[in-house]
Amino acid sequence: MMKKAVGRGAATRKYDLLSVLGSYALSQDKHVQKQALRLICLITARYNWQSDELSIGQNEISKLWSVDVRTVKREMAALRKRGWLVEKRPAARGRVALYGLNVVQILEDTREGWAKIGPDLVERLAPVEQSAPQTNVVPLRVADMPSDGIWSEVARRLQRHHPTAWGAWFAQLSVLSEDRETLVLRAGSEFQASYIDTHLRATLEAVIRSVAPQIQRVQIIAHV
Repeated sequence: MMKKAVGRGAATRKYDLLSVLGSYALSQDKHVQKQALRLICLITARYNWQSDELSIGQNEISKLWSVDVRTVKREMAALRKRGWLVEKRPAARGRVALYGLNVVQILEDTREGWAKIGPDLVERLAPVEQSAPQTNVVPLRVADMPSDGIWSEVARRLQRHHPTAWGAWFAQLSVLSEDRETLVLRAGSEFQASYIDTHLRATLEAVIRSVAPQIQRVQIIAHV
């Protein structure tokens, strides 16, 4: 998967991300095309790759996009809902909101079009299996996969697109409760819950949103 776009090879990684976004947009309807173009404009104009931060006020965005502030609010909310932008810090008096790029979700959404750009890009962006961290979490067998509900499809996508993280961390998660907007997942231990919350929450939430956009809150608690 794409590394952080800093250091050696950073320019290539940046162009690859912009390329897959642009190519994906051109295969979609006009609404998605405009949405992707607006994100690309934000990335190229104001994104800080070193710190993985986008800090820009709504008035500045409205000038950049040549739209009113109401449109900015609507489009930024849509980008967050799509999972392409993650709010790191909400806006407050005298302080603009702080966003980060959810590269995992962008790559997952655009994956089917990578080959249109070229085999070299596919090779660069294809997931590379890394050594899984040492853990006592035992991966589920295929027969143990949940058979229904939101988590069923989420689990299948995690296993398919993030096999290492699935086997090492996600496999023992189970649904404790679920309502219209909240999904509560149960982990096998405090350590597992803490690790997923700290290091893998963005990946987990991105996949959940791709399956069930109505879910606004994901909780991970240890088995009790």
